[in-house]
Amino acid sequence: MSGKHKGPFKMRIYERANFEGQMHELTDDCDSIQDHYHMSDMQSCNVMEGYWLMFEQPNYEGKMFYLKPGKYRNLKEISSDDTRFNSIRRITES
Repeated sequence: MSGKHKGPFKMRIYERANFEGQMHELTDDCDSIQDHYHMSDMQSCNVMEGYWLMFEQPNYEGKMFYLKPGKYRNLKEISSDDTRFNSIRRITES
């Protein structure tokens, strides 16, 4: 049971590195960042609460990256290539 996180969940996503450009706050899953937030790219984020998975493609597909609470100034550093992140899901089960 200790692996589950019941919430709250909160993160801010930014269009550009170093928390610049368009910003949106998420408290729930998002199956397509481009469709819901009209952001061309997401290059930094601040995970305030909860644990999240970010995916390369919409609908939680493609390469997956795990995010724990913290500030991520440049998401290109964790993906090591030109990965774009297109969907985000909360981790609610262990």
